[in-house]
Amino acid sequence: MELMLAAHNHHKLGEISALLLGHSIILPEHRNLEFSFEENGDTFIANALDKAEALYNLSKLPTLADDSGLVVDALDGEPGVFSARYGSSNGELLSSAERNQLLLKNLEGVAEEKRSGRFVCAMALIIDPYRKFIVQETVEGRIAFRPFGEGGFGYDPVFIVGSTGETMAQLSESEKNRISHRGKAAQRVAALLHNIEHKEIFYVS
Repeated sequence: MELMLAAHNHHKLGEISALLLGHSIILPEHRNLEFSFEENGDTFIANALDKAEALYNLSKLPTLADDSGLVVDALDGEPGVFSARYGSSNGELLSSAERNQLLLKNLEGVAEEKRSGRFVCAMALIIDPYRKFIVQETVEGRIAFRPFGEGGFGYDPVFIVGSTGETMAQLSESEKNRISHRGKAAQRVAALLHNIEHKEIFYVS
């Protein structure tokens, strides 16, 4: 199935494409669509669904959107839904490295056992106005004291996956796709797409 991905991030396109093998994932620009969306929701689910609906209404094509971020317990849930905009001012976004350094600075003096957190990913899939699906997955871990690893992107170098003892950036691509928040959400989307294509799901209100 061809799916329009509500994103402009080519890192995300590559990751989603690898997770949904057998499906053609395209960006709005591939259909010459000008798409922009401001994430104003209070939850990852709200942002994912609003984003998917906005692009579906523009393209009228099956659409997939995700909203993901890092939730840190010692920071009362920050950066949360503002993960991509963490530390930004006057519309100027920090680089991933700068956001990681800000996060580590805000956790200075916090002991290892209190640096718990999780990555969260919500995905919204819209096939048509009558078939809309939402999934959300998490991966638990803790925040490192400094970045480790060269892989991944975003907060991956400072997030230690609880089940591995390594940061997300230290994992192989296949391992990350298997256990990450986005990987687990994509596995559920893949199952939905399989059922839809085999006519095992007809209607969801």
